[in-house]
Amino acid sequence: MRIGYPCINRTIGCTTSSTFRLASYSEERLIRTVGANLDCLFAILEYNVRHGILFFRITSDLVPFASHEISQFPWQEHFSAQFKKTGKFIRDHSLRISMHPDQFVLLNSKKEGVLRRSIADLQYQVSVLDLLGLDDSAKVQIHVGGVYDDKSASIDRFVTQYLALDPRIRRRLVIENDERLYTVADCCAISDKTGVPVLFDAFHHSLHNNREALPALLDRVGATWHEADGIPMVDYSSQQAGKRPGAHAETIDTADFQRFLAMTGSHDMDVMLEIKDKEKSTQKALRVAGTDPRLVTGMPDSR
Repeated sequence: MRIGYPCINRTIGCTTSSTFRLASYSEERLIRTVGANLDCLFAILEYNVRHGILFFRITSDLVPFASHEISQFPWQEHFSAQFKKTGKFIRDHSLRISMHPDQFVLLNSKKEGVLRRSIADLQYQVSVLDLLGLDDSAKVQIHVGGVYDDKSASIDRFVTQYLALDPRIRRRLVIENDERLYTVADCCAISDKTGVPVLFDAFHHSLHNNREALPALLDRVGATWHEADGIPMVDYSSQQAGKRPGAHAETIDTADFQRFLAMTGSHDMDVMLEIKDKEKSTQKALRVAGTDPRLVTGMPDSR
C-alpha cells in the first residue's frame, strides 16, 4: 500500500500546472512553460521520495493546450530527455503514478464534438505516461459521465465508445464511482462488459451507494484489476465540516482514516488522498498507517 496526493505540493514553492492564455500562445512560451512544469514535477517527486510518499497524481495541465488544435509543436520529442529522466526516477523509486482529466472528458457524451475532444485529451494524458516509460499500472482515471435522461442508454453508449478507443488508451483507463450518478455497482457492471478496472472512491461511495458491505464491495472492485494493472487504486477523503455535502476536507481526519484502514482489512490498495492540504495530510496519513502491514513507504524502515 502506497499513500499519496494529487497534483500540487504546497511546500516546495513551484507548480506543475503553469499555463497562459490561448491568445498568448507561441512555441517559445510553450517551451518555457512546459520546461518549468517538468522541472517542478521532478522536484515534487524528489520531495515525495524523501518523505516516503510513493503515490502521486500528475496534473492534467502539465503541457498547456496539448490536446487543442493549436498545438502543432512536437513537445513530445523536444522534452523527451526530461520525460526519460523523470520516468527513470519514478521507476528507480517504485512510485505509482496516475492522471485524472477534467470533468469535460465525457466518453458517453451524445455530442460528437465533446467526444472528439475527450478522446484527444485522453490521448495526450496517455502519451505523458508513455513518454515517462511507465507500465500499465500507471492509470488515467475518468468518471463514466452523464446520464442524459436515460442511464441505461448512457451506460451502453459508454461501453460502445470505450471499446472503440485505441488500445493504447484502453490499457491505461480506469473508471471511478461518483457522488451523484454512477455507483460502484454501476461501474462494476460496466467493467463486466468492457474489462475496464474500477477505482473505488470511498468518499463518493459514502454519499451515493447501494448500502453494500465494504469488504464484499472491495472484493468485487479488486476482481476488475488484473496483474498488469497493478494493485487497485482507491481515492479517500472525508466531509469538510460546515460545507455542502461532498466538499472535500481541508485536512485529514486521522480518526476517520484509521477507521477506513481498519474497514479495508487485508485488501491491497494504493490510496490517493483527495484532501486539500496535500502533502501535509499525506505525511499524517503515513504516520497513522505506520503499523499497517500493507504499507510501503520507501523509507529505511519500510516493510
